[in-house]
Amino acid sequence: MNRYFLRVFLALASFAVTMQAQAPPKPKSPKEVEALKAMFAAQDPDSRIAAADNVLTKFADTEFKAIALYFTAASYEQKNDFEKMVVYAERTLEADPKNYNAMLMLARALASKTRENDLDKEEKLGRAEKYANSALDIIKDATKPNPQITDDQWVDAKKDLQAQAHEALGIAAMARKKYEVAASEFKLAVETPVKPEPATMVRLAAAYNQAKQYDSALAVLDKVMAIPDLVPAVRQFAQAEKVRATQARAAAAPKP
Repeated sequence: MNRYFLRVFLALASFAVTMQAQAPPKPKSPKEVEALKAMFAAQDPDSRIAAADNVLTKFADTEFKAIALYFTAASYEQKNDFEKMVVYAERTLEADPKNYNAMLMLARALASKTRENDLDKEEKLGRAEKYANSALDIIKDATKPNPQITDDQWVDAKKDLQAQAHEALGIAAMARKKYEVAASEFKLAVETPVKPEPATMVRLAAAYNQAKQYDSALAVLDKVMAIPDLVPAVRQFAQAEKVRATQARAAAAPKP
């Protein structure tokens, strides 16, 4: 399942976990029911943002506040609007402090958007790592959100979520130039899910290259290049890393 849609689907999971000891959320009027239906049925980011805003504006006491905020954050992520995504993901955590989906979104975004010369580099990377580690702690014991989901499906979904946390930690470690740490995190991100993301595999190879573990990088890249229907952008990224690994290994070889 595409990671974006997995996170939207499992948004209900984190909300359900939080609400277990309480009465389940309920709409307070037929008008709120209609507004919620529109939010859940929205097919594109802009429509979803508008529908969620309608819920939050017209029904300030809604018990679905965390879900509406998360849907807005996820929609801004889909639109590549980093600043608004961060605002709404953090608002989601204010409404639902154990929402691991929002934590994962923030962890990856903060780590990915941090640049070498950012004055707040350490602050952003620290936040990314905190969110990723907090998500791992919560996901570990998270219960199945819906009885219609089989135990095996829930185990697989949790593995994918854990992989996202490790990937965010790997990206943060790369930004800190801790390449061996990054390789360890990316390795977990590749080995934990049932089906690893090819782009994460290339990140692992890049970390191996930076750590001067060229044979390990090439072994991973060979697996990536053998994936059928590989996305062209990922293939290009993999080819560049393979050239880098091959040249670096040749340069490091003892001269005859």
